[in-house]
Amino acid sequence: MDDKVAQFNPQGDGQRTMVARAEGDAYGMARPNGAYPYYPQYGVDPLEAAPQQFDFYKHVRTLLKYRLMIISIVVSTLAAAALVTFLMTPVYRATASIQIDRETVNVTDTKSLQNEKDTGSNDFYQTKYELLASRSLAERVANSLGLADDPQFSTNSKSLLGMVLGLVSSTTEKSGQTLSIEDRKRIVVNTLVKNVIISPVRGSRIVKISYDHTVPSVAQKIVNGYADAFIADNLDRRYDATSYARKFLEDRLQQLKFKLEESEKQVVKYAETNGIINLDDNKNLAVTDLEAINAKLTEAHTNRVKAETLWKQAQATGGFGLKEILDSKAIQENQKLRTELAAQYQQKLAIYKPAFPDMVQLRNQIKELDRQIQSDVEAIKNSIKASFLVAQQEEDSLKTQLESVKSDVVTLRNSNISYTILKREADTNRTLYDGLLQRYKEIGVSGAVGTNNISVVDKATLPRLPQSPSLTLNLVLGLFTGLLLAIGLAYVFDYIDDSFKSPEDVESTIGVSVIGVIPKPLGNGNVEEDLANARSGISEAFRSLRTSLQFATSDGLPKSLLVTSSKPAEGKTTCSIALAKSLASIGLNVLLIDGDLRNSSVHRRMRCSNEMGLSNYLTGSKLPEEVVQSTEIEGLVLMAAGPLPPNPAELLAGPRFMSLLALGMESFDIVVIDGPPVMGLADAPLLASMTRATLLVIAANETRRNTVKVAFKRLQFARANLIGSLLSKFDAKISGYGYGYGASDYDYHSYGTQAQLPRQDGYN
Repeated sequence: MDDKVAQFNPQGDGQRTMVARAEGDAYGMARPNGAYPYYPQYGVDPLEAAPQQFDFYKHVRTLLKYRLMIISIVVSTLAAAALVTFLMTPVYRATASIQIDRETVNVTDTKSLQNEKDTGSNDFYQTKYELLASRSLAERVANSLGLADDPQFSTNSKSLLGMVLGLVSSTTEKSGQTLSIEDRKRIVVNTLVKNVIISPVRGSRIVKISYDHTVPSVAQKIVNGYADAFIADNLDRRYDATSYARKFLEDRLQQLKFKLEESEKQVVKYAETNGIINLDDNKNLAVTDLEAINAKLTEAHTNRVKAETLWKQAQATGGFGLKEILDSKAIQENQKLRTELAAQYQQKLAIYKPAFPDMVQLRNQIKELDRQIQSDVEAIKNSIKASFLVAQQEEDSLKTQLESVKSDVVTLRNSNISYTILKREADTNRTLYDGLLQRYKEIGVSGAVGTNNISVVDKATLPRLPQSPSLTLNLVLGLFTGLLLAIGLAYVFDYIDDSFKSPEDVESTIGVSVIGVIPKPLGNGNVEEDLANARSGISEAFRSLRTSLQFATSDGLPKSLLVTSSKPAEGKTTCSIALAKSLASIGLNVLLIDGDLRNSSVHRRMRCSNEMGLSNYLTGSKLPEEVVQSTEIEGLVLMAAGPLPPNPAELLAGPRFMSLLALGMESFDIVVIDGPPVMGLADAPLLASMTRATLLVIAANETRRNTVKVAFKRLQFARANLIGSLLSKFDAKISGYGYGYGASDYDYHSYGTQAQLPRQDGYN
């Protein structure tokens, strides 16, 4: 180690500075005419944000990070839901079903003034639903059930919450006792309108009426009262719809009655004056007589024609040619007797002579019979003649009467014109009066009986189980509410917390690869103890970082490395010391320089002196070999910061630091510089522009993203070769990520302390 210290030579600083700057250009530290350096490993400007895609695992990690808060909120909401459920007043729901038909059942079989069929599609039922929920129906229910004076209607449940509310509202209840009946009714009606539930059954004519109340019997009574009141209200509406028509018909009937009486009086008076006597509504006495005489004349004429024809036949026939003669029984008897006598006479004529007395007697009998027959024939002819004469005389008489009646009818018709006009007016008035009277009676009957298209399907029964509160429902609601609240708060806190939580956050923010993740000490341990334990997660993390640095550049491990951070207390000093020790442990000669000339702390961690150091060399008072000192670690040499100067930036900007850096790279395998923070200071950008590689340390869950962005830009302006970043103080349990180097992650019995190769994504 002393040989390495002796290798420092303060002469030839200028030449070494030029060489170092030339070599620095080869590593991309200086770029002409460019505000930002170009990093081939990135390909694009790191701060140009790439389009982000939906990252499912990022949301999962966010929820895992705040899992304790989410669980606490969900458990709290579930407990609150259960508590509220037990404190809530049990509410019972009663339900009745009614059927509303479009066609009404008309028990009177009369037509009302309203259409019994409603052809509308939705307007009819929607109107009925609105009527069920109307204030007027609620008033009717309240009045019919006497709810304003019912103490049970306003009774609260005996639950704990109800008792507490009852104690709180005792003053209000006392003041409510002084309310007037109108105010109580108004409160009851408002309560009914607010709490009644109208639920039409889809695809049917059934409507369910429900009401919730803390007293089951009250809920049942109100629902049944609603059903009955709605039916009664429907009938009243139909009855009231005909009230105007009935009143109008009453007025018209009175007017028509008076007008009918006047017109009938005029008809009677005119008939009396003109001697008009009517047998019915269409005929008077003269017309009736004329019709009767005309009918008799027609009959008499027919009889006269028959009698005349028969008389003419009798005159033309000399013997028995007439039917009346042939049909005469007397003539038939006489002819029969004469035939018998004539037969006897012929028989006896063969024996006796005509002068024989018996023969003479037979001839005399035959002659007497001929005389009687002839006398009967003449009598029949005289009768036919008499009938003819009578028929002729009757026809002539009827003709005379017909002419007389015709004259009277003509005279009557001339005077009947005015009578007919008066009578027609009277008939019209009578028809109108009878029609309106019949309609008035029908409306009165239909209005009194009523037409009903609403019927009760199911009456409300007494509810046995409360409708609410439902413990299951409240727990489900509490669960969802708690989840929504907890997840929302988790995302709010995650949005407010803009610190880096994972390597992916670093890469997506500044576009720099994370080449190492340093976990926080487990339990109550500290970093020093974990670093002393070769099998700890922190030791393994630094071994992984050491391996990543060996592949950081095309030439392998960089000769000079600046370890810095955006702000203090991010763990850069610890990382510098641990990295230097890890590199020295594999046989490399390492120079550790405390470059923080404002707040040096490396010497305390390394248990070394700070009497002389970097500041002494930069001021020219000491040579490099005079300010370095050996450490307990083989191969590790420390150059402390020395006394803190008043102008660190001016000292670092001078040529002596470049000379020191060149000498260190020649004498040692790697120079590790613990630099100051970037923010607010010019020291870190100056050191970054001189070293071949820069490692930016970022404290997980502490450093804000905007701070790192500003620090990164300052390093870019300084043309620093930022080979990657180191995420320190990483807590996988808090962040919700699966990173970690605990003993459970590796089997040290199998792998020992040998450094593991980095994963393909660059993280270990």
